[in-house]
Amino acid sequence: MKKLILIIFFLIISNGFAQLHSYSFEQIDSLQQIQKRKVIVFIHTDWCKYCQAMKNSTFKNKTIITQLNAEFYFIDFNAEEKRTIRFNNQTFNYKPTGNTNGVNELAIALGTINNQITYPIVCVINPENEIIFQDTSYRNAKDFEVIFAKLKD
Repeated sequence: MKKLILIIFFLIISNGFAQLHSYSFEQIDSLQQIQKRKVIVFIHTDWCKYCQAMKNSTFKNKTIITQLNAEFYFIDFNAEEKRTIRFNNQTFNYKPTGNTNGVNELAIALGTINNQITYPIVCVINPENEIIFQDTSYRNAKDFEVIFAKLKD
């Protein structure tokens, strides 16, 4: 009986949850050579409650996951990433802004709007690595569907 319950549980989990594919900036050039796609970069921090809400709702929505996986390359990017990142033939480093905090230069490059950076950020890059869309608000699944519609070719 326990085995049957366990099997049913795993079947429900495997069928009920779609997995969002996330890539690194370093993978994008190779992926673009295989298939040209727009890149959606979700720029967030661990301390931003709206960022965490998007991670736990918008990016867990099956419809959103399916569309992201099918039509885009998705990058889940912590703005406070301390490692050096190579992207678009440039190097981006972590810049401390205090004793315990800082921001990666790539987050600044992709997320600055009107000379400021506000989280969460959704940045869309075309296959030539040019920014074509930026948004700095919490977006639910319905909002994201509107963004997808705007990004259609």
